[in-house]
Amino acid sequence: MRTFTSLDEVSAAANTEIGTSEWLTIDQARIDAFADATEDHQWIHVDPEAAAAGPFGTTIAHGFLTLSLLPHFTGSVYALETPGAKLNYGMEKVRFPAPVPVGSRLRSHVRFGEVKDLPAGKQLVIEHTVEIEGHDKPACVAAHVVLLLA
Repeated sequence: MRTFTSLDEVSAAANTEIGTSEWLTIDQARIDAFADATEDHQWIHVDPEAAAAGPFGTTIAHGFLTLSLLPHFTGSVYALETPGAKLNYGMEKVRFPAPVPVGSRLRSHVRFGEVKDLPAGKQLVIEHTVEIEGHDKPACVAAHVVLLLA
């Protein structure tokens, strides 16, 4: 795991591969808990019997569940121990190219994109490509924007 302790170190890592997270298995209990938290109980996510007859042959994870795991994935890739607050500023791009069948293992390939200087610190774009083990297409491709205050 890489640890960044200064804003200069973050800037020096702009446009570079940072690393790949550990694998995480997506089980039905996690999908059901996410459905409960978001009130999204669509059958394709939470009804294994109906989903077995559906287009994927099983339940699939919510796209937003995959997206919500980005902080988990980064925890095994890098740490931002820079001075000042770290603020979630938003997303520049999010796509879900492939569904995540229940029982799949996911991991994220993490890259630092552009780092912009701001009067209060830095704006960092963190690019994620979330891989599904054994699949050609990723589950999620996202560009997360974080503000690092001095």
